[in-house]
Amino acid sequence: MAKYVYDFTEGNRNLKDLLGGKGANLAEMTNLGLPVPPGFTITSEACRHYLAEGATPDALEQEVAEHLGALEERMGRRLGQADDPLLVSVRSGAKFSMPGMMETVLNIGLNDESVHGLAKQSGGNDRFAWDSYRRLIQMFGKTVLGIDGELFEHALETVKGDRQDTDLGAGELQTLVETFKGIVREQTGKDFPADPREQMRLAVMAVFDSWNAPRAILYRRQERIPADLGTAVNIVAMVFGNCGNDSGTGVAFTRDPGTGRQGVYGDYLQNAQGEDVVAGIRNTIPLQELERLDKRSYDELMTIMETLENHYRDLCDIEFTIERGKLWMLQTRVGKRTAAAAFCIAVQLVDQGLISMDEAVTRVTGDQLAMLMFPRFNGGAGKRRIAKGMNASPGAAVGKAVFSSERAVELAGQGENVILVRRETNPDDLVGMIAAQGVLTSRGGKTSHAAVVARGMGKTCVCGAEELEVSVSERRFTAPGGVVVTEGEVISIDGTSGVVYLGEVPVVDSSVVEYFEGAEPDEDLVKAVDRIMRHADAARRLGVRANADTPEDAARARRFGAEGIGLCRTEHMFLGERRQLVEDLVLATGAEERQAALDALEPHQKEDFVGIFQAMDGRPVTVRLIDPPLHEFLPDLVDLSVKVATGAATDKDRALLAAVRRLHEQNPMLGLRGVRLGLVIPGLFAMQVRAIAQAAREVPGARPEIMIPLVAAVQELEAVREEAVAILAEAGVDALVGTMIETPRAALTAGQIAEAAEFFSFGTNDLTQMVWGFSRDDVEASFFSRYLELGIFGVSPFETLDRDGVGRLVALAVADGRRSRPDLKIGICGEHGGDPDSVHFCHDTGLDYVSCSPFRIPVARLEAGRAALSDSDSDTR
Repeated sequence: MAKYVYDFTEGNRNLKDLLGGKGANLAEMTNLGLPVPPGFTITSEACRHYLAEGATPDALEQEVAEHLGALEERMGRRLGQADDPLLVSVRSGAKFSMPGMMETVLNIGLNDESVHGLAKQSGGNDRFAWDSYRRLIQMFGKTVLGIDGELFEHALETVKGDRQDTDLGAGELQTLVETFKGIVREQTGKDFPADPREQMRLAVMAVFDSWNAPRAILYRRQERIPADLGTAVNIVAMVFGNCGNDSGTGVAFTRDPGTGRQGVYGDYLQNAQGEDVVAGIRNTIPLQELERLDKRSYDELMTIMETLENHYRDLCDIEFTIERGKLWMLQTRVGKRTAAAAFCIAVQLVDQGLISMDEAVTRVTGDQLAMLMFPRFNGGAGKRRIAKGMNASPGAAVGKAVFSSERAVELAGQGENVILVRRETNPDDLVGMIAAQGVLTSRGGKTSHAAVVARGMGKTCVCGAEELEVSVSERRFTAPGGVVVTEGEVISIDGTSGVVYLGEVPVVDSSVVEYFEGAEPDEDLVKAVDRIMRHADAARRLGVRANADTPEDAARARRFGAEGIGLCRTEHMFLGERRQLVEDLVLATGAEERQAALDALEPHQKEDFVGIFQAMDGRPVTVRLIDPPLHEFLPDLVDLSVKVATGAATDKDRALLAAVRRLHEQNPMLGLRGVRLGLVIPGLFAMQVRAIAQAAREVPGARPEIMIPLVAAVQELEAVREEAVAILAEAGVDALVGTMIETPRAALTAGQIAEAAEFFSFGTNDLTQMVWGFSRDDVEASFFSRYLELGIFGVSPFETLDRDGVGRLVALAVADGRRSRPDLKIGICGEHGGDPDSVHFCHDTGLDYVSCSPFRIPVARLEAGRAALSDSDSDTR
């Protein structure tokens, strides 16, 4: 039979699933002999039953009654007893910390009779008793009865005037109690419940209900906390910090949660209850001041903090109350911290002998490392926010707004910092994006061209800022409120929050990036990152490669720790000045003209590959043959049509228009691209393979791997592979030939395809959109936010790999592929290759490597190490 209630003496910190974090830790502190007020916990299982069935379990009422009776016997008082009342708090406590997201009610058990008993109990302190009573009605009315809290606040402010709440006398507080009861009666049509047990029962239900309050749902979504966990409820004997100046309440940290430095950190508020510190009704004092006010309690608190940190082996966040000089511990938990503090604390604990380096690596995350790598705004007053878009690529960038890539290059060449502003970017904007400090678009999502390329380059990017009306022709954009920004005006964009500011906001550079670029670790944070990264690299099984298309990207990837290139996209090599050569290929009218166009392209391709092979210095380079449809490299259909219609077109323009119309597709992502293009245009793939082979011959130690994109049937791969192998043999170059698994059919027939492929690389961007039936260029801006709100997504499937759908196909393809070819090399080169959760999936599924943008390489390295150490930890358990 299920047990729904646990006394603090029955639990421990390992029961968080059942007792929630707060209940488990209260039990743990009780077991340690620390001064914890007695109490008991109603389990999260009871909450789940209540949320599912609309009623509490049948056995719950009796169990609560039994535990309350035991608590009353221990305390020598009954709940709400008129002459000597026991009061309790009812507090939420989920498995994962959700500070402030759910409800708490203090002072349960007070009514018009027991308030006099409380005053007597406190030695005739009427003011304290009536203050506690008004707090109960105010908190109960707001959180349990759903009354607008402003009604109580307004009544309190009317009585206070310019005074502090502590200046109110007993008579004024007694009058305020009557006012508050009147508000309850007016707003609910009922009197405030005087029965202490009914107060407790309703408070418990309110805590259960608060699990699905809007703010709790939003917080869970943000923190990726499962929605089906429910919350436990803690019923604790009240201790009072509002008894006078010898009492108070505070919050303490065993280390600085901002930097990780050891010391005394926290706040204290005299003559106050717990919520006063958070609510900010009065200014707190630094925790160090408690030593002057109450040295005995301060010394005891310092000893307890040391005990807890050594016991939990981590930074602890503590809530405490002092009641007439007696210290009580109300809560402890492993404290939230900044990314910088997380790394510093992890290595400090190693040096103190509290944890191992293995555990230190698992204590930090790739997301935290990414936060440390991007520049950030340095705060300061005077920021003028003008718009908000999607936080597509983190960081902080400041510069003059420019509306064309040409202008970006021009001003950057003059030493100016610029922000490239576009409605949306396209491949031709690459040079402008490289030149700019950041990119701002009014359209697109986190997987749009701007977002993907910016992340790859480590550029700050805000996409889909739909509030902005961007006019490229007029070189300006208009923001809400009539704000007009013209070219040359300075703006600041925050890729971490998606906010756009007018003017310059100070930016702080990242010393962690300087370290990855080769600088010696010279500060505590960077030294901590260095130690953790070295240990993660030694532990990981997964290789980490880069998605890199230029020698510059390849060189940076190596500095960041890449062990090769997992995706070199050749389509980027057809842009800029070479677009003319692509146009010649498309306009070719016969085999001879077509071959001439290919011959003209070949040396340029070879030159690119030589630079990349040299930069990688003997590491493997996986080259994907051209993937997008050819018409993407041609002029815009609308622009050409207008040019022809207005009589401004040349003969070539007319020919191009005919070619664009001929090649135009309604859905080019599912059309003539990838392997299909290579089979339809004779010589195209052969030219690329020859360029790769010739470049490899020129660079000693080059290790090319040729990847055929968009294969859906083994016959497609066989047709291309035969020609490629012949060209490589003729050149005397040894190279693997494999394919990209990016269609569902390829994943489902991986066993057949592996007979012709020496390696697989999962293109999870395309595989995700094909499995879900999403167009990744369109859906994020149109309905993803709604899907996140409804809980259909916990996170976008383009950000974190969908294990249940896409992941099952990947796992199936890995198993079938290796059955056919046991030595099959397998990697992933979609955006998921740099996502922390997806890296763990790749480790668990048995992939050989992940490939990601250069800037994400350290993140992937760290997460690959964490995945391996998590496996090791599971084995030891």
